[in-house]
Amino acid sequence: MTDPKCPAAPIGFDDFMKVDIRVGTIVEAQPYPEARKPAIKLVIDFGEPIGRKTSSAQITRHYRPEDLPGRQVLAVVNFPPRQIGKFLSEVLTLGVPDSDGEVVLIGPGHEVPKGGRLF
Repeated sequence: MTDPKCPAAPIGFDDFMKVDIRVGTIVEAQPYPEARKPAIKLVIDFGEPIGRKTSSAQITRHYRPEDLPGRQVLAVVNFPPRQIGKFLSEVLTLGVPDSDGEVVLIGPGHEVPKGGRLF
């Protein structure tokens, strides 16, 4: 993995378009104490045709499961599913690090339709 503080190597626009980043609404959030690093299990609704997908997110520093339903987030929806312990994470929920390196979720600044693609 490259140094996250350094810019990545340049890519073409066609490469960027291969990564399918969509907005979804969190509909369920549960603690995931079995994870190696503290995490929350999410169910995110992307609307049709994607539907509801699961994600394990290491976001416990800034978020409580009971506060997350209804929040819109961005996620990569076209990576292969990844097994996180006994939980299958189907999408990668996106965030950026705060000054301590803890994850802060990324979402739209206004309510938008579910399933909208980042461009």
